[in-house]
Amino acid sequence: MSYEMIAILMFSSMMVLLISGQRVFAAIGFVAAGSALLLYGQGGIEMPFSQTFKLFNWFPMLTLPLFIYMGYVLSESGIAEDLYRMLHVWFGRRRGGLAIGTIAMMVIISAMNGLSVAGMAIGATIALPEMLRRGYDKVLITGVVQGGSSLGILVPPSVVMVLYGMIARQPVSQLWLAGVVPALLMATMFVIYIVVRCRLNPELAPTVSDEELNMPMSEKLALLRAGIIPFFIFFTMTGLFVMGYTSLVESAAVGATSATLAAAFKRRINLKMLHETARKTLAISCMFLWLILAALAFGAVFDGLGAVRAIESLFITNWDLSPWEVIIMMQISFIIMGMFLDDTAMLVIVAPLYIPLVKILGFDLVWFGVLYTMTCQIAYITPPFGYNLFLMRALAPKEIGLADIYRSIWPFVAMIALTIALVMIFPQLALWLPQTFRGY
Repeated sequence: MSYEMIAILMFSSMMVLLISGQRVFAAIGFVAAGSALLLYGQGGIEMPFSQTFKLFNWFPMLTLPLFIYMGYVLSESGIAEDLYRMLHVWFGRRRGGLAIGTIAMMVIISAMNGLSVAGMAIGATIALPEMLRRGYDKVLITGVVQGGSSLGILVPPSVVMVLYGMIARQPVSQLWLAGVVPALLMATMFVIYIVVRCRLNPELAPTVSDEELNMPMSEKLALLRAGIIPFFIFFTMTGLFVMGYTSLVESAAVGATSATLAAAFKRRINLKMLHETARKTLAISCMFLWLILAALAFGAVFDGLGAVRAIESLFITNWDLSPWEVIIMMQISFIIMGMFLDDTAMLVIVAPLYIPLVKILGFDLVWFGVLYTMTCQIAYITPPFGYNLFLMRALAPKEIGLADIYRSIWPFVAMIALTIALVMIFPQLALWLPQTFRGY
């Protein structure tokens, strides 16, 4: 059997296992270990075994549980809820102000935890009921929460970018900086969309009554303190890192420690909160660890077969595609896969094929990492298997149905796709910050 057929058999076997409902890390790891044994005999077991020690020797792996812990501490301690109350008071008088404030809250929460799931949980349980109670259109605000929560994987400290950086062997600091401008551009698009829609149809977003917001200016200013803690944590963590005072792992430790101290300052630390935070942190961290291990093992076998060279020959020699046409095909495949797989599954499937090919074609792997991450945002909110869709259905009030959730996401998918196109046309949108701050 030719190497090309072996590569196709490996890839198709993995897809069959994924479609059958097997866990992502189990399906990919099983194909990797089984293929190594069949191809190289008993010595093949050393391949996935060696990847395990390679994984344990990666010090950046320590950042994952620290960032995840930080996000859950801020969520479980109610600091995020205080933040929303502040935004509610300061934005409530504007048409669509609560929806705009929700986008702002999502950006801040994203900058605190780096995960989409935490932002979605906070938005669905805190922001949605408040906006529904004030007469906001349920389809509009459902899309706002889902679109805003997707920013969590693009704004630093993005956990998805940490995973990409580990697998693609790219500096996480450059990836974080590269994601800032596209994330702010996307958030700006979301705000403009809300403003335009609410002006065209004021019934979608009534203003908050004066009675609810009738409070002395001293109380309003006091509410601003709710935003001090999140900003302090974010700028302490990322500022020290960007200025070169701390390493990536040290920066994550600063963030986790700052979040714990903030919760203690608010007198919201107790055994129940710590137990729940530790349990969720351990569950998410172990899932990521297994996924990275499976991806490394699969990539080692796949690359050993010369599959990357075969794909390069197919695209460049046989199909005579230009480098940009290859990138566009990759993005289309990401969007299609994103309708059925989550971001980590997409990464471990395509990393052995796409990342070496992108490097061969002469494109910047940091820039490509931003494109991949933005496409993951589409994966989170597109049917039929978008994770955020199911999470929203589980957490949203009963008056919001699945049909409302599906209808709400398409304008935000279009805006994310537009941002992807802009970053492809103008790569400096992603590369300007890394080049400015680190001489990348």
